[in-house]
Amino acid sequence: MCLITFAYKAHPKYKFILAANRDEFYARPTAPVDWWKDHPEILGGRDLQALGTWMAIHKNGRFAAVTNYRDIKNIKDEAQSRGDLPVNFLLSDQTSENYAKDVYQAGSNYNGFNLLLLARELVHVSNYDNVINTLEPGIFGLSNALLDTPWPKVTRAKRAFSELIQTDFTNEVLIEMMQDDTIAPDNHLPETGLDYDREKALSAICIRTPEYGTCCSTAVTIDHEGNVAFMEKNYPVGNRTEGTVSFNFTIDNNRQ
Repeated sequence: MCLITFAYKAHPKYKFILAANRDEFYARPTAPVDWWKDHPEILGGRDLQALGTWMAIHKNGRFAAVTNYRDIKNIKDEAQSRGDLPVNFLLSDQTSENYAKDVYQAGSNYNGFNLLLLARELVHVSNYDNVINTLEPGIFGLSNALLDTPWPKVTRAKRAFSELIQTDFTNEVLIEMMQDDTIAPDNHLPETGLDYDREKALSAICIRTPEYGTCCSTAVTIDHEGNVAFMEKNYPVGNRTEGTVSFNFTIDNNRQ
């Protein structure tokens, strides 16, 4: 997952609203969002190479999402899979803050990451940050740097998202927003160690290159009564089939 914009306790109807794109090499095998056969209480997409996830939710309302932190000069070949971080949280009974503290202590075992954890509180943790962020109500953006780093696509997505959620929006409209393929102008490009052409291509909300790009867009809402709506649109890149799936359920507080 490489771009997430979300609102937390900033809407009269919804406790949590999220729009996100997962960017990946098209050849990496992936299962689209569904209830997992080995953990039927978890709904999410799945990385079939390492069996982790970039984003998923538990029937008890626990939610987690991870993005990579881009640091191409410090990639560890033997690092643990970052996709395990959301799964382990969803299967635990730890608070968001306590799990984040454990992850922070073990951060050197992973390549760079950002992790969002929602249980009773919403927490952001990264192994490239010196603090664990327990988030106050607001609207946020996260890509492959720290939370709210003003990369052009983060700023653009947050602005569009903020405007949309003030309307009578739908998950379909949030996903449509995430298909914006506008490239940032040269003088706004971040410097992350990539060559110019790749930095340019990756500056869009929706990335399209021959071998790497946006594989799916996701919209999630959780209202104040615990009703969850989870929608994912997959794009026809690599061997993936284009299509949109939706899931709706009510959080089971007895599982907490």
